Amino acid sequence: MARKIIIAFSVLILAIIIFMAFSSNQNKKQATVCFNESCFKVELAISNEQKIKGLMNRKSMANDYGMLFVYDNSGIYNFWMKDTLIPLDIIWINENREAVFIKENAEPCMEGVCAAINPGVESKYVLELNAGSAKKIGLNLSNKLDINI
Repeated sequence: MARKIIIAFSVLILAIIIFMAFSSNQNKKQATVCFNESCFKVELAISNEQKIKGLMNRKSMANDYGMLFVYDNSGIYNFWMKDTLIPLDIIWINENREAVFIKENAEPCMEGVCAAINPGVESKYVLELNAGSAKKIGLNLSNKLDINI
């Protein structure tokens, strides 16, 4: 009898863990951002919590993956690399979906005060990709990106 209870309890715990893992992945909304023939699957950062966390503490990211920060209004949005483990290209995109500022190879910052990257121009979206991606796909200022949310 005790063995049956232990097995039933173990199955219940396993079911809860699987459900929580599935639910966690469902909360990560994704979209696609393309420039010419190069497309990236992007995780959307829409809530303040998602924007604050960003890509912090991730050890790697697939070459065709990134994160797109979506803002309700255009504004000047500073970014920093606090607790970000991988170098990134950060692309600020205006409401017309044109690249307005590109910070290539933003380096991780793990200790002390991390400098903010100020684009000095308004944007509505900010795209983070692996370092070198912007150059690899030939992205330049004023190029238009196709954002499918």
